[in-house]
Amino acid sequence: MMTQKQTLLALLVLPALTAIAQPVQAQMDFTPQWSKGVVWYQIFPERFSNGDPGNDPKVIDQKGAYPFDDSSAFQIHPWGSDWYQLQPYELKNGKDIGYNIQRRRYGGDLQGVLNKLDYLKKLGVNSLYLTPIFWSPSSHKYDALCYHHVDPTFGPDPEGDKKLIAKENPLDPATWPWTKADLLALKLIDEVHKRKMHIIFDGVFNHMGARSFAFLDVEKNQQASPYADWFTVKSWRDDVKGTKFDYQGWFGVKTLPEFKETEAGLVAGPKQYIFNATKRWMNPMDKGAAHGIDGWRLDVAYDVAHPFWKDWRKWVRSLNPQAYMTAELVDPIEKTRPYLSGDEFDATMNYNFAFAVHDFFVQDATASTVTQFDARLKELREAFGEGVAFNMMNLVDSHDATRIASAVANPDGKQMVKWGDYFNWSQKGNNKTYNARKPTPAQRQRQKLIAAFQVLYLGSPMFFYGDEAGLWGANDPDCRKPMLWADKKYDSETFNPDQTRHDADAVAFDPELFAWYQKFIGLRQRYPAIRLGTFTTLATDDAKKLYAFRRTLGKEEVLVIINRGSQPATFTHADLAKGAFRDVFTKAAIKQVSVKPMDVVVLSNK
Repeated sequence: MMTQKQTLLALLVLPALTAIAQPVQAQMDFTPQWSKGVVWYQIFPERFSNGDPGNDPKVIDQKGAYPFDDSSAFQIHPWGSDWYQLQPYELKNGKDIGYNIQRRRYGGDLQGVLNKLDYLKKLGVNSLYLTPIFWSPSSHKYDALCYHHVDPTFGPDPEGDKKLIAKENPLDPATWPWTKADLLALKLIDEVHKRKMHIIFDGVFNHMGARSFAFLDVEKNQQASPYADWFTVKSWRDDVKGTKFDYQGWFGVKTLPEFKETEAGLVAGPKQYIFNATKRWMNPMDKGAAHGIDGWRLDVAYDVAHPFWKDWRKWVRSLNPQAYMTAELVDPIEKTRPYLSGDEFDATMNYNFAFAVHDFFVQDATASTVTQFDARLKELREAFGEGVAFNMMNLVDSHDATRIASAVANPDGKQMVKWGDYFNWSQKGNNKTYNARKPTPAQRQRQKLIAAFQVLYLGSPMFFYGDEAGLWGANDPDCRKPMLWADKKYDSETFNPDQTRHDADAVAFDPELFAWYQKFIGLRQRYPAIRLGTFTTLATDDAKKLYAFRRTLGKEEVLVIINRGSQPATFTHADLAKGAFRDVFTKAAIKQVSVKPMDVVVLSNK
């Protein structure tokens, strides 16, 4: 039931964080200022909002995408339908739920994102990360047909866009038209900026899809193709020699042909193309960086050689000196360090943070102690310098992992840090015992506590679309359910993957959960110390499972007291006795703190 990419990621064995790592010496800050401590919101566009039903993809639009069925009955999937229930059109192909989920298209598009910008502003997020929006046959779009055009089905005129694209020369940027989908992306960028928010795109610079313009030409024309040296070709088609065309796919997957690399990085052809596409989105129509994206998230950065990233960073910063670059890396500190030394990336999607949070908050009987949690955070915080620490995308879930609402419903399972085992264990399709049901109120409270910690901790919290609205789901593909909106009706979930039934789980936008995320994100906007302040541990009480820390910026101080335990806990501190601190929500003066089980208290001297 996983996508090909996720199947391969699950095979990677990721070592745990080193037990003790020495902090690096202070280094010059090479990271952008605007991205320090921002609140990220990750959007998977196809599942976020269908703002324009007139551009909904047709079955032919998924030609070449897994499970390679562009002829069976097809329709845009009902947005509010029971996730595991096979719809009438799906029953016609006789395949199981895992097969059919991969064929589903819900019609999410860029107009949908545009329509919901005010919702995001109301939530309090100020930086958006969009998973790939470039032309691709899959729902996830990591198998790009090109990098210089937005998927036509994300814009208002899919057929017209395809006709325009057919007339261009992909090797000559001067011939690249601005399709209506491309122009809508530019409008989205401008609208984001008008709201004093930022936006980054997803770059997949290790491979392209097998139906990309470059690879189709190589497949057809072989050595005579102008793209013949773009990919790692093992053998060419030769009837005389009796050889067949063969090439290297990403981790052996033939639908994802890898770009050719040498010790110097990507070879000239794809490198120049990527540089041209990079400029197109960072300085569109030569209007200047103010009209372009604010940076990039780079997919499988560990599978592109360092020399390319060094050259690409120089190019990106020449286009926008304040551009933000974050890498998908899931390695321990020492293997990550070369990427964060000042000449490649500013940050990573901080999976090491997610591992630590899951071990402490999600696990129960097997949870790490407060002392262990604090030590692990310190290790990560000091590993790459202060600028990087403030820029790290502190996530707890994503499109590549089980949703946090389902993670808390499955305590004491596999450790997230043991990624291969965890990935397979947390997929409902692989693990029939995995609890993919709606979280209980107690489990939701744990999710709330985790969200609060994300916001109050040092760095840049990143939330996956819908976590704040109540979405739950096991690992990919179940973490990619359609977004919950207050004005939509949803069927209750009653189906299991094997089409047996369970008691109904009501599905609806959760206003209480939204309010919780909103009020804590609001703290980050109200108190600069939470966004940019230093971090000091105040208490690590393993017996009470109480964790307290201080965020300080100038004269402003914020105290955070977390009770991870099952009993009420008290906290006293010399500074509290002076009566200088107040609860940030009630404004009551506090001299001694009592924290409910699985809850948090936040105080400020402001």
